[in-house]
Amino acid sequence: MTAVIALARFRVTGYIASHRALQPLLALLALLAILYATAVPTGQEIGATADSAAMLVPVLAWAARGLLDTEPDEQRSVALSALGTRELVSGLLAAFASLVALAAIAEVALLTRLTTSPTTGVLLAGVWLHLLSVVAGLVLGALTSRPILPSPAVSTIALILGYLSMLVLSMAGARWLTVPVMAWMRDAHHGVLLSGLPLLTVQSLLWPAIGLAAYTRLRRTRP
Repeated sequence: MTAVIALARFRVTGYIASHRALQPLLALLALLAILYATAVPTGQEIGATADSAAMLVPVLAWAARGLLDTEPDEQRSVALSALGTRELVSGLLAAFASLVALAAIAEVALLTRLTTSPTTGVLLAGVWLHLLSVVAGLVLGALTSRPILPSPAVSTIALILGYLSMLVLSMAGARWLTVPVMAWMRDAHHGVLLSGLPLLTVQSLLWPAIGLAAYTRLRRTRP
């Protein structure tokens, strides 16, 4: 486990040093500037946090893909030879940590734009939705990273289409067929998010779990 954490730290450090981390960070700041150009009105706290979590997914996927693509292929192969499947775990751990940092920035920005203090339930639901967003972004970014899709053009198109498919299927009401990001926003703005959060959580984690299994399987043949 020590080796996994050490490699994850090394990858995060390399990601930051490469300046690739600036790209999704700037995209996040631009998104937050648009979302919170005006203060969030009283009573709209849960809707605002759901909107933030849903819209963050492509930015987080971009960040995860960038981190997993930073390491040269030869260096990744050496790590794979030394650690085996633990190399894969370290990459996902490093990406997860970077995405949590971005989600935390978004959550703090939201809290500073609220006109009234949120209840504990709303605050915890907002944090949970952002964690679901992190998981969705992590898996989408991993599945479009260079070890899986070597072509940058194909990778970018796949990432965009992956997020668009989430939106389209969510709008169609097919919550079990995708990460239901539109359902997050719809339920929040209709005041039923808190009561339906357990089921929504299961729906939101189903496809990331399948995607993570697919990523693990593909990495066995595409180091």
